Amino acid sequence: MPQAPRVLLPVLYRDAALLIVDKPAGLVVHRGWANDTITALSLAREIAGQWVYPVHRLDRSTSGALVFALSGEIAARVQELFTSEQVEKRYLALVRGMAPSALLIEHAIAKEKDKPKLPAATRMARLGSYHVEDAESGIARNYSWVEAFPLTGRPHQIRRHLKHINHPIIGDVRYGKAEHNRLFRRRFALERTALHAVSVSMPHPIDGTPLRVTAPLAEDLHQLLAALSCLPEGPP
Repeated sequence: MPQAPRVLLPVLYRDAALLIVDKPAGLVVHRGWANDTITALSLAREIAGQWVYPVHRLDRSTSGALVFALSGEIAARVQELFTSEQVEKRYLALVRGMAPSALLIEHAIAKEKDKPKLPAATRMARLGSYHVEDAESGIARNYSWVEAFPLTGRPHQIRRHLKHINHPIIGDVRYGKAEHNRLFRRRFALERTALHAVSVSMPHPIDGTPLRVTAPLAEDLHQLLAALSCLPEGPP
């Protein structure tokens, strides 16, 4: 019987308190409602050789920096850093349309359907713009490469906030637009949400020294960006 392909989980940073890994798209953080036998949590346990504690989440289709604590005490300290907004996470994404040059998105989000909405804020900026022609329709459409900094930690916050301002992320099957997702699957072979957690910064939970860890852009998004850079730039 052929063995399942081995999932790689590169280590970005490790010390006695933290393990920060580069999660690939397609891998869930932990089982939750999924039935995956291999998760980022299970792989992180193998790497650390001990129990580890996820302190935040990345969606299955999102790649990038993912933080685990190596003890319950450290996990509680990191959660306090998140609660007190001392953790900065930077994301990169490809979105539909000509995104604003810079914007603070403030839009309340409910944790679950029929639950109260909670305040949520995301700071974003446009880094580049492109024209992509749809061969089927003959229409040239605008897309933007953006960075986003969630200032709060609500579920699917960046995806929901970018949809809220009518610039959904390409490849997002839940909050995006099917026609744009199909175009990028067909033309660029993009099979996932074009969202990458590129860095995480925080005071170290033991001594408070500044810590910043960066995850290189995932190869599929690197290839996508290279292909887009060969196309005409969008209007200013």
